[in-house]
Amino acid sequence: MSIVYLLIPLGLVLVGVGLWAFFWAVGSGQFDDLDSPGWTVLEDDDAERKPPASTSPTDKDQAS
Repeated sequence: MSIVYLLIPLGLVLVGVGLWAFFWAVGSGQFDDLDSPGWTVLEDDDAERKPPASTSPTDKDQAS
């Protein structure tokens, strides 16, 4: 029976920490945009890449 005197306050402290973490996450904007991270998987990576630079003759090519 004496374990109950330890487990009930420990459980209440854990619930309090969980509630604090939840409200901190909401306040810091962790739940503002839930859809965009899922859509980034579907975006095409090729659109972000730059085309290769045009090759210009170097000094070695002009000397030959």
